[in-house]
Amino acid sequence: MGAGKSSVGRCLQKRRGLALFDMDEMVTAKFGSSIARIFETHGEEKFRDAETEVLRSLVLNRSARETDSSYGEQSIVVTGGGIVLRTENSDLLRRLGTIVWLDAEAEILFERASKKGNRPLLETENPRKTFSQLLEARRPLYAKIADVRIDTSGRSQEEVVEDILEQSST
Repeated sequence: MGAGKSSVGRCLQKRRGLALFDMDEMVTAKFGSSIARIFETHGEEKFRDAETEVLRSLVLNRSARETDSSYGEQSIVVTGGGIVLRTENSDLLRRLGTIVWLDAEAEILFERASKKGNRPLLETENPRKTFSQLLEARRPLYAKIADVRIDTSGRSQEEVVEDILEQSST
């Protein structure tokens, strides 16, 4: 949360001309409402179920595209920050290709995440403490599945994209 996944994903898409699948956008389209509204109306568990369902469909669609040589097989998949909470999701992500973990200093992540004010998981009495707990729980999971880790602290989207391209090609 706050690492720049969506904005870096769009920048990478412009740079490489690849298809971009933003899972949060796909889930909100499925429900026809914002993530905050989904959490409020259906709860986090239903959101996570939909997130896994979208991820499964991306894996299935990629498999279908690989059998049709008229499609390029590379694409960019931008996930939500909680995607790693389910082991099944980690397995599905591995089937999609290189997993890039965008990270930053905790304070920077919190500032970015709280700037927009649309983070339902941070709507607590103590958002900073909640954020720290989420980050502490998620970081080891990211570290376990990531092929590449990029620190986005104090860096432009272009600089981050440059690192992604450099590190994911080796």
